[in-house]
Amino acid sequence: MTEATARPAPARPSAADAEKDASMIKQKQMMVTHFDRLADAPETGRKVCSTFVPGNLNELVMCFDLLNNLPEVNAIQSGLRRKSGAYVLEAEKQGHSDDVCTYVKSDIGMMAKGNIGPNGRKLPDPNVLLLSYTGCFTFLKWFELLREQYKCPTIMMHTPYQGDGKITPNMVQYMVRQLKETVIPKLEEVSGVKFDIDRLREYLRKSAAAEDDLVAVLQSAKHKPSPIDAYFGGIYYIGPIFGAFRGTDDAIEYYRFLRAEVEERIRKGEGPVTPEGPMQDQRYRLVVEGPPNYTSFRQFWKMRSLPMRVDMLCNYIEEYEADGLLINSIKSCNSFSAGQLLIMREVERRTGKPAAFVETDLVDPRYFSPANVKNRLESYFQMVEQKRSGARRKEAVA
Repeated sequence: MTEATARPAPARPSAADAEKDASMIKQKQMMVTHFDRLADAPETGRKVCSTFVPGNLNELVMCFDLLNNLPEVNAIQSGLRRKSGAYVLEAEKQGHSDDVCTYVKSDIGMMAKGNIGPNGRKLPDPNVLLLSYTGCFTFLKWFELLREQYKCPTIMMHTPYQGDGKITPNMVQYMVRQLKETVIPKLEEVSGVKFDIDRLREYLRKSAAAEDDLVAVLQSAKHKPSPIDAYFGGIYYIGPIFGAFRGTDDAIEYYRFLRAEVEERIRKGEGPVTPEGPMQDQRYRLVVEGPPNYTSFRQFWKMRSLPMRVDMLCNYIEEYEADGLLINSIKSCNSFSAGQLLIMREVERRTGKPAAFVETDLVDPRYFSPANVKNRLESYFQMVEQKRSGARRKEAVA
């Protein structure tokens, strides 16, 4: 959920003068430490596990003293640093199609150009690939490419699809069997560390503590004015718990710090911090589906199972008293973008609130058109105003 204004944005700031709140600076320091730890792995002797954000098993990975390297996070970092465009082109030169997920192409291109991380240092080759497969078929193909590149052991843990949103006993048994028979034995073999379930329980306890504070932060958007922008700012907020800090004391400390920061803004009646400074005038409240375009993250920031997703979006619109729905469809992510027009129409029908549809991409700058996005959003906000005016007229007549 996000709040936005329709006022013309000031000139775009450079990376140096874009405003950040203290929690963003703190998280940046955490990420620097993590990437330095990865770059130091060949000298320190630490072994590395490459895995993905969805179904992130960092608590389990840490039980074997493995460092977590996340190709998706690397692609996002490349996008934010405006390097992903060259990486995508490099992957396409190698024969990868225009329609392939740009996370994949950014990662492949990054490897081809030396696999240099955001700290300017080479990322280590993984000792093991761990795929917790949660529904995106592209991840399977991505892992095949990584396995071909690194020639290291590969582990796959498949998560059953919850078509009706329910977890059955058979699903649980299926997951447990994979852990006991395949995932844990292979991680023990690669790492040389024996699995300790009490160690796992402690890491899970720490994740739960961090998540409690994160949930409180995200739900703070119910306040008016909202102290957070849960779409763009939320990308920062979820970073540690969705990445390499699950189950750590660092995550607990970060989210406690973030929650205190947000609660202070609530106390003062302040809005969120944006690249141009604090957001003072909050005119619209929108529920947004679809990740942002990371290569134009700040510029985009300034402008603003299908049945399960429809239910969730409708609930958010009601719970957060939103003016409508904005869908950012991702050009290269067919699995996520499929059905979004149907979602949009169904949400409009059920809530009576207007919806809008824009298309960008994850980390490919060729598919971000500021003018097109801006024009669509301006038209959408006019529609929101018309809906508001119509509602006011009905109230006056009643």
